[in-house]
Amino acid sequence: MTHLTNDIASFNTLEWGSTDLSAVPHLPVPPPGPASVALHARCTKHFKGLSGQVKLFPVAFESGKGCVLRDVDGNEYIDFSSGIYVTTLGHCHPKISEAIARAAHTLMNAHDFTTPIKTELMEKLAAILPGDLSGFQLYDSGTTAVEAGMRVLRAATGKGEMISCFYDYHGKTYGGVSLGHIRSQVYGRVRAPGAHMVPRPDVYRPIWKTADGAIDTDAYLAFYDQYLDKATVGDVAGFVLEPIQGWGGTIMPPDDFFPKLRKFCDERGLLMMIDEVLTSWGRTGKWLCMEHWDVVPDIVTIGKGFGNGFPVTCVAVREPYMESFEAISASSSYGGNPMACAAALASTQVIEEENLNEWATHLGEVALKRMKEMQERHPIIGHVRALGCLMGIELVKDRATKEPFDKAGALVYQKAFAKGLAWIPAGHILRMSPPIVMDEATLLKGLDIIEDAIGEVEKEFGYA
Repeated sequence: MTHLTNDIASFNTLEWGSTDLSAVPHLPVPPPGPASVALHARCTKHFKGLSGQVKLFPVAFESGKGCVLRDVDGNEYIDFSSGIYVTTLGHCHPKISEAIARAAHTLMNAHDFTTPIKTELMEKLAAILPGDLSGFQLYDSGTTAVEAGMRVLRAATGKGEMISCFYDYHGKTYGGVSLGHIRSQVYGRVRAPGAHMVPRPDVYRPIWKTADGAIDTDAYLAFYDQYLDKATVGDVAGFVLEPIQGWGGTIMPPDDFFPKLRKFCDERGLLMMIDEVLTSWGRTGKWLCMEHWDVVPDIVTIGKGFGNGFPVTCVAVREPYMESFEAISASSSYGGNPMACAAALASTQVIEEENLNEWATHLGEVALKRMKEMQERHPIIGHVRALGCLMGIELVKDRATKEPFDKAGALVYQKAFAKGLAWIPAGHILRMSPPIVMDEATLLKGLDIIEDAIGEVEKEFGYA
């Protein structure tokens, strides 16, 4: 597939105000402009705890349409963030906005009672998810879903220990942080009891390699075996992993890792819980990222793009473990409300009707080709990767040593944002998650902006 279908193409290129997509970025005022600065100052007098991306570029956004964001100064940006991986189908998609509005005018909340829209969503999920993933519960945030998934993992096995990997991210509650890379004393000076972390294969920065220099996945699994025996108390319920590490910098595993880990778990009676809050619902060109490796998790969390911006997430479990929901007091105040179900169902239908998994795959191939060309021209680009619309560029001071170049990462982020690209920083790794409805020309324009910024930064640091 090399083109967008008519509905999405029309939605994505409609004139918006005085400009259309071909004229974006449109920056009548150097950003952050005076209106952004003033509004940001008013808001942050009270609103605290901002993300790194806002601190680096404190612009104030007013509205969005498709793949374009507009700030309060009238500047228009190409969106390479999707609201931090959330608006996978673009801003204010009419089918999704209308579905939410209909639900809001009909029934906003009935706790966990059955509703027609919830029933339709349950049947749709059971039809499209792989294997026997057929038991579901709905929540209002990724962290809440992860915590529920971990409770299911314990209930299904009767065991308490869990293993995650270095640089994983599973939210900001104590349980999620204990299985992730966030470090803060406010969560306690120790991880939660039973929380373990081990290294995972990183094709660019492998710990163990074969004699011919390739990454040695088997060596990682051998270490896991030793770790289970020596570092746990023998009460391990299973692994809790991201398929691709998003917060860690779009770090992708070798293709043999998850199939081998699936076999490893099965042979040892361990369950596999996969946190797909970031990677699911079209982001990598599949409903679940794990489908790229033909692996079915026992428990999986779904979120972010699931409702295209509306707060709705899901825990899905395989048929043998469905009844474990009954043991964990699974319901929540907002999970599965009619508006949430309408958003998730509409998002699912749009992806199906517009063949957007296929289109996301195509965009990833286009982006990877373009980024490899950039890598050849720029010495500070150490590694590039893309799977669907999940992309990363790793900046290094020296390709031989692979020393991370954090200062360059921050500067490239700021310079590209000032040129009209709204996106995501991650230290020395540049993260990109454009909406999967983006057209090819706009995708390439965004990458051009990034390359321009990299070139400027290289000159500042004496590389060019």
